[in-house]
Amino acid sequence: MARLRYLPNVVTLALDDEKCVGCGMCALVCPHAVFAVENGQTRIVDRDACMECGACAQNCPAEALSVRAGVGCAAAVLSRRLRGAGPAC
Repeated sequence: MARLRYLPNVVTLALDDEKCVGCGMCALVCPHAVFAVENGQTRIVDRDACMECGACAQNCPAEALSVRAGVGCAAAVLSRRLRGAGPAC
């Protein structure tokens, strides 16, 4: 299956490197492998794969992540599903 993509460079996801403790929780809960943890530091490896579900930010113990959940691909997918249409992304 092809990886889901939204529009390039519009995702609201942001990582504050100063706050990040490198726990890897974001990488664990992200359904689209947006994050990688290397040398005790998290980094965003595929921002445009983010569907803005908010799982990373909700599970980050250091509050190093922010995302406006539901404004991007996730909202489009849910909206179309509720109308009985196929995925939008």
